[in-house]
Amino acid sequence: MKNLTHIYNEGSPHQTNALEDINIEIMSGEFIGLIGHTGSGKSTLIQHINGLLKPDKGKIIVDGMDITSKNVKLADIRKKVGLVFQYPEHQLFEETVYKDIAFGPKNLGLNSDEIDDRVKEAMNLVKLPFEILKERSPFELSGGQQRRVAIAGVLAMKPDILILDEPTAGLDPRGRDEIFEQIRLLHQKYKNTIILVSHSMEDIAKLTDRIIVMHEGKVLLTGETKAVFRESERLEAIGLGVPQITKLMGILADKNIPFARDILTVEDAKIEILKWLRGKKNA
Repeated sequence: MKNLTHIYNEGSPHQTNALEDINIEIMSGEFIGLIGHTGSGKSTLIQHINGLLKPDKGKIIVDGMDITSKNVKLADIRKKVGLVFQYPEHQLFEETVYKDIAFGPKNLGLNSDEIDDRVKEAMNLVKLPFEILKERSPFELSGGQQRRVAIAGVLAMKPDILILDEPTAGLDPRGRDEIFEQIRLLHQKYKNTIILVSHSMEDIAKLTDRIIVMHEGKVLLTGETKAVFRESERLEAIGLGVPQITKLMGILADKNIPFARDILTVEDAKIEILKWLRGKKNA
């Protein structure tokens, strides 16, 4: 994204600069966390990447293709960039799970065998049993299963870039963990580019390679996940935070316990604490 600017209600009393001179480069295969408080510009930003919104200024280049040019075909963009909205189950509309997931591949003009293969693969990726659920109505399923059907519909398009806008919003902890585990395995298997928008610092810390922090329509910070979370004071100043375990380890470090301040996950904290305890025992 080069000098990307987007203005809502330009020239009116309600004019809002949603994005202002954004310059971002995301490399193929990266797992990016996009964070910022409500109104920071996250959703506006991601809707530009697959052409849902057009910028007032600037360019967006995806895999060498300038998607802001007049001659670009939106269908070509959306083959490359899949976007899973918050509460994607609200977009379910077909009478069976199979038809809903097959909708995208069908519109790509694929033959029936290829469509069938893609539906099976997508359902397998999100751990939905094909034979049991394919003829069920998606509206008969649990909230977590509906979410998986909606995500499978995007995965069946086989996008090179997958954008997830709060994909676990409203799910219980178990459902959230299951969805994020499938996303992690998906990235591990296909090495595709993933952009995850989330308010959960714990999930961002656990999954991503790099973070982009948005504030008032601008990029405030960007860098490797550990490096960004070291900027705890700057994050807290704009209403964000760091993972709870990071905060705890920092408090313990302040009490002269030799713990690193950039511990991001409970698993890493466990390793650090056990190492410290064994050192005390052997001292």
